[in-house]
Amino acid sequence: STWGKVLDKSMDFAELERTDGIRLSWNVWPTSRLDATRMVIPFGCVYTPMKQIPNLPVLGYPPVVCKNPQCSSVLNPFCPIDFPAKLWVCPFCTTRNQFPPSYAEINEQQLPAELFPSYSTIEYALARKPAGPPVFLFVVDTCLKPDNLQALKNSLELTITQLPEDAHVGLITYGTTVQIFELGFEHCPKSHVFRGTKEVTADNIADLFGLAAQRRHDPTTPASKRFILPVSQCEFVLSSIFNELQADPWPVAVDQRPLRCTGVALSAAVSLLEKSHPNSGCRVLMFVGGEATSGPGQVVSPDLKEKIRSHIDIENNHTNAQYHKNATKFYKDLAQRATKNGHAIDVFCCSLDQAGLMELRPCVEESGGYVVMSESFKTDVFAQTLKKIFQRDANGHLTMAFNSLLRVVTSREVRVCGAIGPCTSTNKKSPLVSETEIGQGGTTEWLVGASDPSTSVALYFDLANTQSQIAEGQNRHLQLLTVYQHSTGQYRLRVTTIQQPWTSSINQHVIAGFDQEAAAVLMARISVYKTKTEEPFDILRWLDRSLIRLMNKFANYRKDDPTSFQVGPQFSMYPQFMFHLRRSSLLQIFNNSPDETAYFRTIMLRTDVTNTLTMIQPSLVAYSFTAPPSPVMLDVSSVAADQMLLLDTFFHVVVYHGATVALWKSENYQSRPGYESFAELLKLPMADAQTIMSDRVPHPLFIDCVEGDSKSRFLLHKLNPSRSQNQGGSLVLSDDVSLQVFEEHLKKLSVQD
Repeated sequence: STWGKVLDKSMDFAELERTDGIRLSWNVWPTSRLDATRMVIPFGCVYTPMKQIPNLPVLGYPPVVCKNPQCSSVLNPFCPIDFPAKLWVCPFCTTRNQFPPSYAEINEQQLPAELFPSYSTIEYALARKPAGPPVFLFVVDTCLKPDNLQALKNSLELTITQLPEDAHVGLITYGTTVQIFELGFEHCPKSHVFRGTKEVTADNIADLFGLAAQRRHDPTTPASKRFILPVSQCEFVLSSIFNELQADPWPVAVDQRPLRCTGVALSAAVSLLEKSHPNSGCRVLMFVGGEATSGPGQVVSPDLKEKIRSHIDIENNHTNAQYHKNATKFYKDLAQRATKNGHAIDVFCCSLDQAGLMELRPCVEESGGYVVMSESFKTDVFAQTLKKIFQRDANGHLTMAFNSLLRVVTSREVRVCGAIGPCTSTNKKSPLVSETEIGQGGTTEWLVGASDPSTSVALYFDLANTQSQIAEGQNRHLQLLTVYQHSTGQYRLRVTTIQQPWTSSINQHVIAGFDQEAAAVLMARISVYKTKTEEPFDILRWLDRSLIRLMNKFANYRKDDPTSFQVGPQFSMYPQFMFHLRRSSLLQIFNNSPDETAYFRTIMLRTDVTNTLTMIQPSLVAYSFTAPPSPVMLDVSSVAADQMLLLDTFFHVVVYHGATVALWKSENYQSRPGYESFAELLKLPMADAQTIMSDRVPHPLFIDCVEGDSKSRFLLHKLNPSRSQNQGGSLVLSDDVSLQVFEEHLKKLSVQD
């Protein structure tokens, strides 16, 4: 039956993600709103708009759009077609639409590409005037030590060579003052200097430089000729500036921090692009080598006696957290201005101490930019990440999209609660908006300043308060439309449409359609989003109660008998995900600085399902003489003296040598004749680690450790503490309960009323 075919397709979660870039928590929905509330886990999806889809067609003609202005959905394979009358029915609002004259010859054997069943995701090259090449504005911190500054300059010079020749670039440096360079002045490096204690507004930039909000790439505009130029025209000038660039010359007392006006520099960058390239694809690449100590956006006093704020300082409003609220508000205002113009802000924080990333977080999170945090600009974490950001696809184009607008269209019985991810609401109202808000709600449209093939947005849905009867086997539809600027400057529209079944009650079809991985990610995003306004303890209680209610509803058991508790394969991993989520750095702030917490949460809110699951529950692979490499439990029992372990936490990749393996390695057995198998064993996890790190953005920190050394903590603190101190073996000293104890308590609570 048709219902069965749709059901079969929706159950292949991996295939749905591969072909459409989407994962849903529930793939079969009940028709009753009451039943929907009993399902505990919200209806939602994790959508990756720019996912690289094999054989994705790009059509050169305009899309056919529903004539209902409140719908405006696009023709798709699930539309009923009346071929003799040349009509199509919108599956969302049931409006009958006439095909345009160019479709006069279509029939059952001659279908346009957008009606092919296999093209549920398709792209259109829009007939709008191209926006032109993207703009990259580099904002460089000069309050650095010479070796650190040299490493940054080397990376920037390499980045310039990676850019397409027609890409436009600009340069701003900052320290005690802000310098905006005139790249169009070829005779010598020329810059305009602004003091670092006062914000540089868009009006300041317009008045001083003679700029106005005008159409870009007009050869007569001053901005095109002076500050922002194609790489091919200013590569030599940029190279000369980098060669002569020195550390900030302002003297710094021994008991003082350097005067660093990070906020003023960022406001100058946002203002320059706002006036010269409004509503265009632009990125501000902000390189930060330390905390802001001067001007708007300041996070700490220049006096070294005052320590930069911690979580406790912010929570208790201590004196050294006095700058936090004002700085956060300042950067949030800049983020809104940038997003409104379709610009993204990338932040690269490379400092041994905190650099104010927590306050800068809104700039990255709301604009869709990248964020990288490392100890210095000399590390692979920074250098490799910057290199990967500008990688090309098979056609030689940058793998990034700019100035995107994501719009959602749903069936009439469905309402949109909101979105959580690297996006900003347009506040455009629609009949499809739910009264319940999750994340950024109240709209069906969101702006995404920039995105790459792993950038994902979590969307949440609800059922409408209607009494309309939905027949068994009837389908619901969801369409996601993303208008974006391609790296070539061309405007494109990507359309993803899915069709999935309704069911009259919570039955086996609903259970079979539960994607526990997507559900865990959707719940994790809500939890992290809640951390902005709620206490961590309350969030953990909410997660626990949700898990208990879910197991109470869908597990098999006899009342008040924990020994009878059984859960099906569709739900078997979900309790583990919640256990590890509760312990992760995404929710726990112990032993993490505010900057580290902001870093982990910001990246988690923008990445896809696979990467997020790695953050929640890291993968662990064992290597030994007796068996091929195989995944093992993330448990202390997996640690053995005669084997090696490879841990992937997304942010760290750890190769761990057991005590015996480490001893043999230290005695150089791998170089002796007859020990070739041992040499091969040592190479395997290293090779796998390089494979993991090769494509990941940001580049993870690689850690090579042996049992008993200080670096082994990166592995041990992620393991389930299943052994107590009295049971011997490798120990993890932790206040946390083990997974086994967690599951026993879950069983006891779930079988109660």
